[in-house]
Amino acid sequence: MKVSTFSRIDSKSLGYIFLIFVFYCIGCDSQKKKGTDLTELTYIPSGILGLPDIPVPKNNPQSNDKVSLGAKLYSDKRFSSDGTVSCATCHKPEQAFVDKLKVSKGIKNLTGTRNAPTVLNAVYYKSQFWDGRRNDLEGQSKDPLLNPVEHGLSSHDDLIKVVKSDPEYTSRFKSVFGIDSDSIQIDHVAMAIASFERTIVSGNSPFDRYRFGKDEKALSESAIRGLNLYMGKARCQDCHTIGETYAIFIDDKFHNLGVGFKRIQPKLEEILQKKAESKNSPTSDEEILTNLESSELGRFAVTGVSEDLGAFKTPTLRNIALTSPYMHDGSLTTLEKVIDLYDRGGETNPFLSSGIRPLGLSGQEKADLLSFLKSLTSPVLPSMPK
Repeated sequence: MKVSTFSRIDSKSLGYIFLIFVFYCIGCDSQKKKGTDLTELTYIPSGILGLPDIPVPKNNPQSNDKVSLGAKLYSDKRFSSDGTVSCATCHKPEQAFVDKLKVSKGIKNLTGTRNAPTVLNAVYYKSQFWDGRRNDLEGQSKDPLLNPVEHGLSSHDDLIKVVKSDPEYTSRFKSVFGIDSDSIQIDHVAMAIASFERTIVSGNSPFDRYRFGKDEKALSESAIRGLNLYMGKARCQDCHTIGETYAIFIDDKFHNLGVGFKRIQPKLEEILQKKAESKNSPTSDEEILTNLESSELGRFAVTGVSEDLGAFKTPTLRNIALTSPYMHDGSLTTLEKVIDLYDRGGETNPFLSSGIRPLGLSGQEKADLLSFLKSLTSPVLPSMPK
């Protein structure tokens, strides 16, 4: 493990090191068992200013019929145990594909532990969920269906039974995949939903027109100052990257900002001990959304790697003004509060990411940075196909 990981640990925290080392070894083993997704990709033009080509697995090519089928599956509430929840329940197209809740509500109004991130531009992530526990959109789409606080199905067979009993679905699956009703499997459902989600992309914001379209009038003076701060003093560019020809505002990495970490820090040693003792029982999707302790471990619950303790995935900043509340736990209600968090150097804890430190922003600089973040809003967002 890296020496720098523990550069800020006080004497009380040194007791964690052995347990983290044990869990690190467990994490290495679990990652080997999980393997790496080696699916080959092809790329199709996004056709949108500011966005790169869209990656598509060669084993799941796009088609209009498949996207239309995926959209129907995405919106079907029958794929929940009480008939109240679909993918669109937490990722609402009319609300920039979020639900505006601190943490999402599933069946029977049950709540989990994490905020629902937007699906907008999720196609560009190399891993899915706040902790990156799935490699692609296909894999991600299957987990919420079985989670007891989301869709609450007893198995994927519950969904397949609904599909097979619906003549419109069986006809569409025949057309898209060339299979009869008896051959429909959950992987076909996942492929269709993922194909739809690959069309949920947005760019062409005022920032894009200024940066990539060379329209000098696209941004206000305040937003331009905010862009300069973003690239310099505010250090946003370090993680929410802007490229030379496009910007997806992510680094595909995980960082500990200290948000929510105080919930587990007093009993972290006990939590790590339990994890070490249950090394043959990897952290499940169900546990992450029903056990606050497991949830706050962040990426560490997936990898067991010390530098991932309390770390969560860098989210995109596109349309950030539309997707409140913020952070993995939805604890920050406004962009002003997010800026204040970064300005004070995150929430202090022994595992704070090394790049997080106080910024010393003035009131005017915070206002300018806010103006820039608002300039990342697209004039038109994708909607459900008709």
